[in-house]
Amino acid sequence: MSVSESYERWLSDAVEDPDLGEELRQIANNENEIYERFYRELEFGTAGLRGIIGAGTNRMNIYTVRKATQGLADYLNSRYPAPCVVICYDSRIKSDLFAKEAARVLAGNGVSVRLFAELAPVPVLSFAVKHLVCQAGIMVTASHNPAKYNGYKCYGPEGYQMTDDDANAVTDCIRKLDLFTDIRLADFDTAVADGRIVMVGDDVNDAYLACVATQQVNPGICAQSDLKVIYTPLNGAGNKPVRKILERIGLSQVTVVPEQELPDGNFPTAPFPNPELRQPFDLALKLAETIEPDLLLATDPDCDRVGIAVRQNGEYVLLTGNETGCLLLHYILSCRAAQGNLPQDPVVIKTIVTSDLATRIAEKFGCEMREVLTGFKYIGEQIVDMEQAGTPERFQFGFEESYGCLAGTHARDKDAVVASMLICEMAAYYKANGLSLPEVLHLLYHEHGVYRHLLVNVQFEGAQGMIAMDGIMKNLRANPPKTLGGLNVLSVADYLIGERRAADGTVEKLTLPSANVLSFELEGHAGIIVRPSGTEPKIKGYVTATGATLEEADAVAAKLRQVAEEKLKG
Repeated sequence: MSVSESYERWLSDAVEDPDLGEELRQIANNENEIYERFYRELEFGTAGLRGIIGAGTNRMNIYTVRKATQGLADYLNSRYPAPCVVICYDSRIKSDLFAKEAARVLAGNGVSVRLFAELAPVPVLSFAVKHLVCQAGIMVTASHNPAKYNGYKCYGPEGYQMTDDDANAVTDCIRKLDLFTDIRLADFDTAVADGRIVMVGDDVNDAYLACVATQQVNPGICAQSDLKVIYTPLNGAGNKPVRKILERIGLSQVTVVPEQELPDGNFPTAPFPNPELRQPFDLALKLAETIEPDLLLATDPDCDRVGIAVRQNGEYVLLTGNETGCLLLHYILSCRAAQGNLPQDPVVIKTIVTSDLATRIAEKFGCEMREVLTGFKYIGEQIVDMEQAGTPERFQFGFEESYGCLAGTHARDKDAVVASMLICEMAAYYKANGLSLPEVLHLLYHEHGVYRHLLVNVQFEGAQGMIAMDGIMKNLRANPPKTLGGLNVLSVADYLIGERRAADGTVEKLTLPSANVLSFELEGHAGIIVRPSGTEPKIKGYVTATGATLEEADAVAAKLRQVAEEKLKG
């Protein structure tokens, strides 16, 4: 079906959501806008669906959500005699509607549904899959994207996002469907009344928080502390669970940013609700002028990532995901080692784009460091492997540079609730010992060397943007540079073909799954890793620089940032 034919069909058939009809009529004579909405279907992958909210096959709407859910239902019914799916959603525009429509499709296909009665974070969904003995989970969210986006993540029975084989099987089911004629829908109220859809209440949230509380390293330290915290949920799903867990551990001086407290998918004060950025902290920093807290916390709308700001030399500085993750890792391992609580053969897990400082810290405490591809599902897989081996206690911590981490095995995805708890506990512990978090970080640099990391994002939009991204990756593979930023390239690892080729021509096979990632190892323990984002229309360049001092490492990082930007713009 041509783009114009698809447009005409939607004009006549997409009548259940009046917003869509109005949008379609407004673009009637705009060929480019019509093309952008209909030139392709939103792709279902290991990250599920993600796109701009609106009309068309390349947009997030009730019809694309229904089609994806019908494919999921067909996949589950082919594998399980009586499958059950739990559904959560965050504060984004139409998240509650999309969750309800997914529930209707599942119920219409004989799949039992457990639907959360109010918004809940990603880690609660991950926890609920196992806790409620479900065969899959759906999280309606677009994480930290701007307000015009929404998305749909699918989780497998172990509580982590679907991996390639399962996602491909669901995709095969989806491709067989017509999104208007092949969808089996139940009436929502009828399905609730007859038990096909069961609403989930506070009991699951309470069970989740009880598990999170077990991850305290120094119980009682916060209750004894005068630690002051400002917290912002950025109008997302973290508001209740984060505040409840901080209250549970005895932290009494927590101030919430009022403008960002309640759910609001328009994110009026943070157009990019991403705790990696400084702008979402603006209101918290303004509030800090009067409260003078020790720590500022921000969780993203689906509460799987957390960013922090801490006081240093009289002002507040934001720490990166690598810095916070390494601080938490050191705090957990050093305290457990001192307490004699480290198990035999402890394990830490990080992604390949995450700081090697974590490897040095793990080595100090005799921990095995496992590296996985970008995507927290791969960390989840490692946790399940340890559980199946009967040694879940070996898992100590997992994190990635993009502000996501996990302590404990209650969830299999990034958990900003447990992270917020441990960050506050860590800050209270070091404050009691006369240290700030920046001071602890500098002690780690003194011991292990300075590691500096930068993330270069090059944005691409629309159909032509996808073509450009593909061309840039192909060119880097066909013409790998011999130097970058004045540093010699020692090796190039191509995870798509599973090979690392050294400068002398020797080839080493890689053991990780195939992925569209290129890693350039540079002299001086520096490097650049390049990959297209799995959830956003951008190419990412992960820069690593090392040095004997901060100034030396920063100078190398600046040069590598410049060359990464040049290479990724094509």
